[in-house]
Amino acid sequence: MVTIYDVARLAQVSPATVSRVFNGTSVSASKVEAVRRAAEQLRFTPNRTARTLRRQSSEVIGLVIPDIENPYFTEMARGVEDVASEAGYSVVLCNSDSQLEKEATYLQIAISEHMSGVIIATADERSDLGGILATGRPVVAVDRSTTYDIDGVVMANRAAGASAAEDLIDAGYRRIAYIGGPEHIDTAAERAAGWRQALSAAHPDLDLDDLERFTTFRVDGGREAMEQLLALPEPPDAVVAGNNLIGVGAIQVLTEQGLTPPQVGVAVIGSLPFTTLSPTAVTVVRLPARHMGVTAARMLLERIGGDDQPSRTVVLRNEIQPASAVAAARG
Repeated sequence: MVTIYDVARLAQVSPATVSRVFNGTSVSASKVEAVRRAAEQLRFTPNRTARTLRRQSSEVIGLVIPDIENPYFTEMARGVEDVASEAGYSVVLCNSDSQLEKEATYLQIAISEHMSGVIIATADERSDLGGILATGRPVVAVDRSTTYDIDGVVMANRAAGASAAEDLIDAGYRRIAYIGGPEHIDTAAERAAGWRQALSAAHPDLDLDDLERFTTFRVDGGREAMEQLLALPEPPDAVVAGNNLIGVGAIQVLTEQGLTPPQVGVAVIGSLPFTTLSPTAVTVVRLPARHMGVTAARMLLERIGGDDQPSRTVVLRNEIQPASAVAAARG
């Protein structure tokens, strides 16, 4: 049986373009002609029931994130939902818990439910997007890069790590530690690289391996790593937390041990979701999570609408909010 994929290959267009032609959606005249010629040559007749299903599916997109409890991802999801809703689409939110098996299940659901596309923050570098990409559905990666030739929206992670460390250096701290998420996740590795770059330039004699910790992206990971760092023969006098929840965990431990800023400096990459400290006590490198969601949703909708330009990656800039209390105390 001839399928739209056969027509797409002969017409040298995407399956989504073939679907749009037969659904009456706006497509360039040249592509309409190519699709109709291919369909006629292959004697392809679109199935009316399938066309109805495609119309329904065109109103649903999937959003797969690794941690729904992290306010960073919920803020990003809000950006996706705002753009999708305005365009007449619904968003199905899927929480993978950073587990490849759960992620694969959700991607299969996106295929079986005929979702029009997917936005995904992958579980790790082994995430398999081949199956859904083979269906012709567009996929946009957010927060983390992938090995696939797809659109992406990421933060300037190396710059974020460097900015956080440089602010603490400028405030007078020297032994500045870094706590990041799993090292195999590029956001954690890139932020660590930025921290290393800044510390190596300012204090080349420091043993940075002794001051670096990789853990989970969660509060308990930040707590465990901070406890390890404080147990060193020569503890750090400041710490860069690689994400918001790590920052919460690190601050909890410091507070319990009576070492709140500015006694020990703290810089957090990502807005702190909750803390008993004054907002001016901690340096925060703000990540535009909602803007990431907005940008990714617009890119996905463009692909659904027929955009066939080469894949592109958008890098979003960070904004640093220095800890004024720390600067005043150390200045």
